[in-house]
Amino acid sequence: MITNNAYTLREGDSLDNYSYLVENQKAFFKTGKPKELAFRLEALKKLKSAIQANEKKLMNALKSDLNKSDFDAYTAEIGFVLAELSFTMKHLLSWVKPQKVKTPVTHIGSASYIYSEPYGVSLIIAPWNYPFQLAIAPLIGAIAAGNTAVIKPSELTPNTSALLAELIKGLYPEKYIAVVEGAVETSQALLKEKFDYIFFTGSVPVGRVIMEAAAKNLTPVTLELGGKSPCIVHHDANIKLAAKRIAWGKFTNAGQTCIAPDYLYLHKGIKEEFLSLFKDAIKELYGAEPLNNPNYTHIVSERHFNRLQSFLNNGEVYCGGKTDAQTLAIEPTVLTGITWSDPIMEDEIFGPILPVMEYESLDEVLKGIHNHPKPLALYIFSEHNEVQQEVLGNVSFGGGCVNDTVYHFVSPHLPFGGVGPSGIGSYHGKGSFDTFSHKKSVLKQTTLFDLPFRYPNVKNGLKIIKMFLK
Repeated sequence: MITNNAYTLREGDSLDNYSYLVENQKAFFKTGKPKELAFRLEALKKLKSAIQANEKKLMNALKSDLNKSDFDAYTAEIGFVLAELSFTMKHLLSWVKPQKVKTPVTHIGSASYIYSEPYGVSLIIAPWNYPFQLAIAPLIGAIAAGNTAVIKPSELTPNTSALLAELIKGLYPEKYIAVVEGAVETSQALLKEKFDYIFFTGSVPVGRVIMEAAAKNLTPVTLELGGKSPCIVHHDANIKLAAKRIAWGKFTNAGQTCIAPDYLYLHKGIKEEFLSLFKDAIKELYGAEPLNNPNYTHIVSERHFNRLQSFLNNGEVYCGGKTDAQTLAIEPTVLTGITWSDPIMEDEIFGPILPVMEYESLDEVLKGIHNHPKPLALYIFSEHNEVQQEVLGNVSFGGGCVNDTVYHFVSPHLPFGGVGPSGIGSYHGKGSFDTFSHKKSVLKQTTLFDLPFRYPNVKNGLKIIKMFLK
């Protein structure tokens, strides 16, 4: 017996074979224990208590991995998860009850219900940008719905991943919840196993790999991906407030946020005024020298740092542009003179660089967005409902905000997810419970009487049926 971080390998297993772990969880799931409401609530309660008890350790791990401040670590990771846990525990009793729905007149005497049942053994593959939140938030849904779970955290945030593994191992038996640490090879090995559900958060290219692997076993998936999320500032917007809210949404976590504004469309009439206010907003949030700000988040790896640095020669640097290769930090940067042909506009940026394009009519904006894959998020700043509705009604995107950025993500009442290339499925709040639940439709029929016209040997049966089915 050897130990592979949180998961203990048994005889016959290898580092590329997790069949024992999966089979062990399948066996435990079949006992029915994970489906018991009291068991689910207790599991969620234990998780919340453990997070609260390890708050400082989590902050330290996030600081070590990404240089996240205590403020960012709590608001975007720890506090978010605690709020999600509280919301789920408060509402779970009502969620698990069979939902009675209407029954058509053709089914007189019967009643219709939708049952929420867990899939079974779920695999959660988490990313590095919010390494705690994006591992635990889907886990909450998996537990609430009655599943078991295997979590694969990111190897790019080793301190947070190790603490997550330690925390989970201290709370649950591995036959219920397990954490498997490792690099790409570990993910590949896990994907060879037959899970009942796969939840992945990460890049579009890896999302395709996940979906291909899931297709071999027809395993249902949720893919939380990304893409180039547009932010539009119309000439009638509250420009000063828009500047601050966009700077906050873009540069939080050094832009390493899947729903951060990826590029900015500014109306020509307010472009210069906005950029001046935007520069002031950056200074207000991060200081005159962000690279010397001890609370400014760093880029996760040298590879990502080099990729982002290569974009700095696109267009013209309006503000920012300084980098520190030793700490892997890049200033909040604004690039002007950008067109769709620039390299920075090819893929999601995922960093603290904001390219700016200008427009005169919304038709230009809509055409530009329509010529590219559907984004995960969209943000429109305008004081007029007509402008807002023109954009919202003509662009397909996962979710977004009017006169704000990113804030929709933290509402438990708004399911979060992408569309097409930006993702499949959604979660948060009841959305997480629904994602990890199969909706089983059941018709309960009476035995007090029978409807004769449903049978082919009844005289005038077809005539009667045509009265109902038309």
